[in-house]
Amino acid sequence: MKPKDKQSLTHSYLALRKAVGWIGMLLPFVLMLGVFFIFKGEIIEKSISYYYYSKMGNVFVGAICAIALFMFFYSGYDKWDNWAGNVAGLFALGVAWFPTTQEGPRDLIGTIHITCAALFFLTLAVYSLFLFTQKDDKPTPQKLTRNKIYIICGVVMVLCIIAIAVYLNFFHKQGSTSGFVFWAETITLVAFGVSWLTKGGTLYPDKE
Repeated sequence: MKPKDKQSLTHSYLALRKAVGWIGMLLPFVLMLGVFFIFKGEIIEKSISYYYYSKMGNVFVGAICAIALFMFFYSGYDKWDNWAGNVAGLFALGVAWFPTTQEGPRDLIGTIHITCAALFFLTLAVYSLFLFTQKDDKPTPQKLTRNKIYIICGVVMVLCIIAIAVYLNFFHKQGSTSGFVFWAETITLVAFGVSWLTKGGTLYPDKE
């Protein structure tokens, strides 16, 4: 492969990383503002997954499927990157194809949904904490700074997942309209977006 062609492929790959980062980061805000300004609906749902039942449901499913598609075709530095991408893509499809329970006790499909969502977020945290932080033999100062960003993002994601689990198991009441889960998921997706935008070269790229 010619150096010019290789460079072009590298730029395209980085652009895809940035795209998936932006999709994840902007998704909750697009859903929230779209429902409110276009359809005059409830601006904040109990969780991001509840937008499936709103007029922005197709946007929710489409965005999650886009992220899943990228993760399936994501090729990292080693087999662990590839396996993590396939696993994340599978769980993302589970989130999109098995909607959360709209009302009443959680049914089987709702249980599959919340399980896939939790495992999807955990896989993304693994990317930030363990895969993105792999060091080169001679890491640049920019690489060391990026690793700090990855670790912060990964820790934030894990803490949000724990907070959601604690809330749902100990504080959530049937019929509650609290937006706690929505905002915890939003923070998780923002951390995910920052991590992938950084990996895509938006923040602290190595100097040529």
